[in-house]
Amino acid sequence: MTPASRAAALAAAVLLAAAAWPALTYNRLVQARAAVDAQWAQVDAQYQRRVDLVPNLVGAVRGALVQERTVFEALARARTAYLAAPPGSEARVQGANAVERSLGRLLGVVESYPALRSVETVARLMDELAGTENRIAVERRRYNERVAVYNTRVRQFPALLIARLGGFRLRPYFEAASAAGTAPALTLPSP
Repeated sequence: MTPASRAAALAAAVLLAAAAWPALTYNRLVQARAAVDAQWAQVDAQYQRRVDLVPNLVGAVRGALVQERTVFEALARARTAYLAAPPGSEARVQGANAVERSLGRLLGVVESYPALRSVETVARLMDELAGTENRIAVERRRYNERVAVYNTRVRQFPALLIARLGGFRLRPYFEAASAAGTAPALTLPSP
């Protein structure tokens, strides 16, 4: 190969690389933007999980608390009526029957739910909420990592030239809200 043909081949390779560079850079930017969008979908899915989960769990806890409270309140009323009635009176018999019916309901609840689960249900609600918040935090962190890669590519020279021409804009990071230092309060409405 002659020096002139080598120079021509080298010039062709440089021109080919120069022509391919914008396409490769554009494709890398598209890939980074797609990763950010996909990660946002994961964050959004976790937000949707929270939106779906919290009302269902609160409703379930409220229902369990109401059912158990009703059984225990009926038992307490029956016991009070029994103790308040004079021994051997019709009222005492009715009180004893009321205690027996209430105990029957309590046993029915215990048979349906081997252990009364109000406290466990509330603990499970709190665990689910904590798990959901942890999932959201993980997905937001991953989103921020993908945004960092994308934003770096958009800002780096000479890729920023292609980014500007291609309409690639910087993406925002998730940041802690101003009230992030305050723990959220969860209140269960009374039935």
